[in-house]
Amino acid sequence: MNVIPYKLFKTILKPFYILKFHPTVYGKENIPETGAAIFVGNHKHVMDQCNLLISTKRVIRYLAKNEYFKGDHAWFFKCVGCISVDRSKHDDKAKSKALRILSKGGSIGLFPEGTRNEVTCKEAKLNALYEIVKDKYTKEELIKEIKPKCFKYTQVDYLIKLNEDKVITDKQLKEYVLDPDNSLKKLVKEKKIKQSDYDNSLLIPLKYGAVSFASKTGAPIIPFGISGNYTGKKGNLVCRIGKPIDIKGMTLEEANSILSKNIIKLMKNND
Repeated sequence: MNVIPYKLFKTILKPFYILKFHPTVYGKENIPETGAAIFVGNHKHVMDQCNLLISTKRVIRYLAKNEYFKGDHAWFFKCVGCISVDRSKHDDKAKSKALRILSKGGSIGLFPEGTRNEVTCKEAKLNALYEIVKDKYTKEELIKEIKPKCFKYTQVDYLIKLNEDKVITDKQLKEYVLDPDNSLKKLVKEKKIKQSDYDNSLLIPLKYGAVSFASKTGAPIIPFGISGNYTGKKGNLVCRIGKPIDIKGMTLEEANSILSKNIIKLMKNND
């Protein structure tokens, strides 16, 4: 990979990203300066990876869906070293490329949820939410209202289930889905749901790519958790980078469980 375009775009775009979103990043000291590393966190916004890219001088090559490599901006994703992944299959070509990078002491980044956990980027999830609140909003108004807030569709889904299970009323559902995270925290305080139920609502179950790469290469996993909103308000967007995780001796299931708990802890510490 030619790192000159990567460094050039990073130099140009970093100040624009910081000025637009005002991210606060903690734990930069946990990023290894050299050696193979796998950066792994939750995924709620198309710009999530930028919080890591602005935090280190290292080149991080992110795995990205192959749709990004087919549009008008395909040249950009190629220039910054993204690895194209076909999510419709087990993409052995992408996996081999990632393993080669790690074997040479490089670093990669990926989102093991496999997709963004955000309502407005999933038509079916958006439609389900709209059906609940359509007496208050047009669909366009709803999107404008919630998009900057990055509602997690796992939390909206969980609130719908709680309504189906008669834990919350129809009236409460209409109110709670417009502030799902705080509403679920409220239900924990009221002891209507467990803390573990809230924790599980924060992430889509993780795929095994990250821990598989770590197992095959011995590379540490650097977890991070992002919370807050991409509204541009200072202090609202926070990213915490955790200490490296060594999964040596663990099964993939054990490693994935530990990784999930670490990411959730970092997300909650952002509150």
